[in-house]
Amino acid sequence: MNIRQLLTDKVQAAMLEAHIPAKFGPHLAPAKKAGFGDYQANGAMAAAKHMGTNPRELATSIVEKLNLEGIATKVEIAGPGFINIHLDPAFLGTSLDKALADPRLSIGNTTNPQTVVVDYSAPNLAKEMHVGHLRSTIIGDALVRLLEFQGHKVIRQNHMGDWGTQFGMLLAHLQDKLEANEVAEVALSDLEAFYREAKLRFDDEEGFADRARDYVVKLQGGDPRCSALWEKFIEVSVSHSEEIYDKLNVTLKHSDVAPESMYNADLPVLVADLQQQGLAVEDDGAQVVFLPEMADKEGNPSVVIVQKRGGGYLYATTDLAAIRYRVSKLDSDRIMYFIDARQSLHMQQVFTVARKAGYASDDTSLEHHPFGTMMGADGKPFKTRTGGTVKLAELLDEAVERADKLVAEKNPELAPETRAEIARKVGIGAVKYADLSKTRTNDYIFSWDSMLSFEGNTAPYLQYAYTRVRSIFRKAGINPEQLSGSIVVAAPQEQQLALKLCQFEEMLEQVSKDAFPHVLCTYLYDLASAYMSFYEACPVLKEGVSEEDKASRLRLCQLVAATIEHGLGLLGIEVMEQM
Repeated sequence: MNIRQLLTDKVQAAMLEAHIPAKFGPHLAPAKKAGFGDYQANGAMAAAKHMGTNPRELATSIVEKLNLEGIATKVEIAGPGFINIHLDPAFLGTSLDKALADPRLSIGNTTNPQTVVVDYSAPNLAKEMHVGHLRSTIIGDALVRLLEFQGHKVIRQNHMGDWGTQFGMLLAHLQDKLEANEVAEVALSDLEAFYREAKLRFDDEEGFADRARDYVVKLQGGDPRCSALWEKFIEVSVSHSEEIYDKLNVTLKHSDVAPESMYNADLPVLVADLQQQGLAVEDDGAQVVFLPEMADKEGNPSVVIVQKRGGGYLYATTDLAAIRYRVSKLDSDRIMYFIDARQSLHMQQVFTVARKAGYASDDTSLEHHPFGTMMGADGKPFKTRTGGTVKLAELLDEAVERADKLVAEKNPELAPETRAEIARKVGIGAVKYADLSKTRTNDYIFSWDSMLSFEGNTAPYLQYAYTRVRSIFRKAGINPEQLSGSIVVAAPQEQQLALKLCQFEEMLEQVSKDAFPHVLCTYLYDLASAYMSFYEACPVLKEGVSEEDKASRLRLCQLVAATIEHGLGLLGIEVMEQM
């Protein structure tokens, strides 16, 4: 149940009854200070200013019309016109009972389902995935999981780089390898090494660069042999990416790949359309769109080149074609791009041209959700000790290895197979959570010690919190699915925990709206902290606890575990029964 929405609707109805114009909303938010209720409605101030009346008097008229019977025990006016709402503990208990009886934790599907296209990950198929692809991949995947859970139709688009002049160089090198009786899969087993070899030949070997350029022309012309080589390269390259996605517990599949090349046929058509609309004009032999609405301080319009002087196309052209496809063919209501902050100007230009050209109407939401950079301890972009790019596969392997040592130290009696599985979940979860728990738009420092810590806002802490809750049922010899009775919210710590549990749905709605997964991470950490306060103050299995209190508190424990599991699952992080 979304209590915030329920209260918003109730207060809004009271405001209308008090003859307040509908454009003034309740402005309902969780109370920030203890003693000021659980929620606070702040809409009276803005409405009073517009209506020329006293805000406290207006708040009084709202409260007089407000019907919160069975929901709140007290509604009071504070300060200049804040309305403080104190929820009824019995209402909280009933809400938790409903959540516990529902596999979806009483979270309903959206009443406004949309078709949402999410563009994320997008590695270059000429190279192996590296740490630079991590943030786009896991942030984007967390959002698609959440949007699907809410009932939206989500279309993943992995906009892989599979086109361009570098492929002529790579295809020529691959052809020579095959003629030397090497198998493509073996030749491409180390994409980084393969790329370096090809680049070295392109720079130093006589005649190779000409052959590479010839391959580009043949590839663009649809030559069957070149196309077959290119497809083999793509097939092997995509399989590399899929191995990473599998390790990362990311939902991207081969069928989600929507590479640059799929828009090739539409690029000349798109440029011709922009010309016909008078948007693209010739400038020094190139086709350019000038955007006066994005002019600089001197009034010079922003420039978007859609076709180079030699006839080639640019990223902007492909991105415009992608928008046109996603709107006209995929019927998208919302298109979300998870691309780093350095591309902010580029995305703004593309969105502006797409709007002007009619490729996306005002009804289609075009959203760039930028993110910062993963930094090393030196405050510079994360690199290997030798200054090279860190391969994502190697980073993940190291995370699991480190987690394995940590788990072995904490629980040496675990069977090797069990320890390996726990280490995988802890290591991968730690890398993902360390990223997701940071505000998306900020840079952050990569630290093994911080991310693998069992203290603080980390994945191991939350995974361990889950196992601790589950261990209560093992100690008691109780199957949590067979618990009966109702949750009784009595002690202050129970009320604080109950309120936090009831706020799960409203928090998820905020994350799906703003695309900030750290809000979910903060919620889960706060939930685990509230649970620890509850557990210390409200004994569950100790002698002297009544059977009624024991059953109620066990059900509360069960819901905490289910919420942590569900929340981490939406982040793509797994839990385990023991650690």
